[in-house]
Amino acid sequence: MTTFERIKKLADGQKISLKELALKLDMGENAIYSWKKKTPGADKIKVVADYFDVSTDYLLGREEKEEEGFVTFFRANTSDLSDEKKQLLEEELMAFMEARRKFLDGKGK
Repeated sequence: MTTFERIKKLADGQKISLKELALKLDMGENAIYSWKKKTPGADKIKVVADYFDVSTDYLLGREEKEEEGFVTFFRANTSDLSDEKKQLLEEELMAFMEARRKFLDGKGK
């Protein structure tokens, strides 16, 4: 997956267009689209990574994390929450997953 494709995936997860993302990050409205053909500068990669709360290595394809599905979903869908609310939600999700795991373990016997 290219840097552009990774950014597109993250933006889609937050239901924002690449134009909206670029404008939020004080870039030209077509700046991110131009990354289909050229590699963005390190400063631009850092700004995007910070916005999505991912590493620059992830955006550059140096780091694959397919825990990514859940983590990216969580980050993308909680970006408008305070840190306190994110922490609470994360704790509730972990408790739910543990209870679900125990339930499924019991069904397998």
